[in-house]
Amino acid sequence: MKFSTKGRYALRMMLEFALHPGECTKINQVAERQEISDKYLEQIVTILSRAGYVKSRRGAQGGYFLTKAPSEYTVGMILRLAEGSLVPVSCMEDEVNHCSRADICATLMVWKKLDNAISDVVDSITLADLVEEQKRLDSNTNHYSI
Repeated sequence: MKFSTKGRYALRMMLEFALHPGECTKINQVAERQEISDKYLEQIVTILSRAGYVKSRRGAQGGYFLTKAPSEYTVGMILRLAEGSLVPVSCMEDEVNHCSRADICATLMVWKKLDNAISDVVDSITLADLVEEQKRLDSNTNHYSI
């Protein structure tokens, strides 16, 4: 499975907001720190805003901020919002598998186990965990990058 830049950048953007609690962060600040196009980030922040993950504040001190504590967002929530379903094969996208071969498909076991493993990882890591990891990395390298 390969995640798109939209999912990866959405996660990095949310981490930027989480790293600056109580502050508004401007898109151009995220773009500069993350070396990402601000035009692309504007598209992504619209998705995050529509979902209620972030809010904006206007004005000179304005920007974006998280609507909840970093511990309330999982990596899985953010990736699913940006990417859609994270299932490894299309036959698993619906709650009920409508594939005519589902009852006789031995490989379905592989895809289910892979789906469970992916979900276990992304749903067990919060933005708060990533903030701590970033702080640890920053203290080891004395520079800021994700």
